Amino acid sequence: MDYFPIFLKLRDRPCLLVGGGETALRKARLLLDAGAVLTVVAPDLGPGLAELAARGQLRHLAETFASRHVEHMRLVVAASGQPALDRLVAEAAEAADIWVNVVDDPQTSSYITPSIIDRSPLVIALSTGGGAPVLARMLRERLESLIPAGWGRVADFARLMRQRVSARIANSDARRAFWESVLAGPIAEDLVAGNLERAEAQLTERLANADDVPRGAVYLVGAGPGNPDLLTFRALHLMQQADVVLYDNLVADVMVNWVRRDAERIYVGKTRANHTLSQEEINLLMVRLARDGKRVVRLKGGDPFIFGRGGEEIATLAQHGIPFEVVPGVTAASGAAAYAGIPLTHRDYAQSVTFVTGHRQDGSIDLDWPMLCRPRQTVVVYMGVATAPALCEAFIRHGRAADCPVAVVERATTVDQRVLVSTLADLPDKLAAVQIRSPSLIIVGEVVQLAAQLGWFDPRAGGDPATIGGSSRGTF
Repeated sequence: MDYFPIFLKLRDRPCLLVGGGETALRKARLLLDAGAVLTVVAPDLGPGLAELAARGQLRHLAETFASRHVEHMRLVVAASGQPALDRLVAEAAEAADIWVNVVDDPQTSSYITPSIIDRSPLVIALSTGGGAPVLARMLRERLESLIPAGWGRVADFARLMRQRVSARIANSDARRAFWESVLAGPIAEDLVAGNLERAEAQLTERLANADDVPRGAVYLVGAGPGNPDLLTFRALHLMQQADVVLYDNLVADVMVNWVRRDAERIYVGKTRANHTLSQEEINLLMVRLARDGKRVVRLKGGDPFIFGRGGEEIATLAQHGIPFEVVPGVTAASGAAAYAGIPLTHRDYAQSVTFVTGHRQDGSIDLDWPMLCRPRQTVVVYMGVATAPALCEAFIRHGRAADCPVAVVERATTVDQRVLVSTLADLPDKLAAVQIRSPSLIIVGEVVQLAAQLGWFDPRAGGDPATIGGSSRGTF
């Protein structure tokens, strides 16, 4: 190990920064965030540092650096960008036995500044010894996506509750197990989500019954329209904390593989004519698992509250007193429209958008047709391919023009995406000629004509613009 990692306490400590440019500004912000009493030595300051000085957040000495400037300083940073001057600063600091960092010169520095992930009071530092700062930045970005901002609240809560827990649980092994269950369970999830009062109430209850099996919770998580890259950070975090994951047929296999390795995985997929489990059975399964103390993730394609029956599921959970959280996902309508180059609203074509389902629970398509056929709006039909001929006929019969543009987007946002552009009159024949698979949705409205111009995603060309058939961008 070339460098010994430490965290310095700089609050209210005098620190010196030499330099007035953009590099010095970045260092100044870090030092001020740590609470340092900062002095900046530079003949002139750039706009950012000048603003900080005007606000009284730092002291500016408008003069050339001299060795006397390092006296009584706890830390020194040389960021002038002038190698000779920065070396002079380093020599003066070393002579005074003061830690010094010379920006982009680890050989001259007595310490180096790592890449930082700030979830205060939780702070994570990454270093490559100054030799590969780009690698450190890339790793930091990857960790940023895995560590929710709310984990700072978790760390602060644990600090505040540490004495209470120690007083209640004397045995160190039992105390460690208790904290592990708290930090990997619903209490931590409440803290991440900002539910501080509920988290404290749950901790108080857990402490009063420290030997009991903890009660679980259920998280309804939107997996998005299919592309794994569109999964939210919150969704990924919960998937990696879950004890059990219930997933359906709209969730990509790669997403299921992102679940914690030792988590139980239960497929509860439903298609139009084939239900692995009924909805009621799924609801009660979640209740049972949570009562067994499990952290349950119900992973649903798209968004749980847009034709995902999420409302029915949390109603059952609430009825049985099971804690739950809903994590939104990119709904299929947004994903399909974006990847097909079809704006759902547009100043020239549509001032509103309506989502409907292509069939009701009884199989009918008895929709509010006068409302759906109003001009200057976009209608997105979920689960409508099987009833597309009847839908098109109803749209036309209730006032939509026969030549109104319509698109069917199949397996939106994935490498298997296809886009069929047609009109209401011609769509049934085109669908009969093309094998369209589930999941697919239908977009009706004048905005569809923009697909030929704005379509950008071509899975066959690694992401270049495309639609299939009838245009250079591949609509078919």
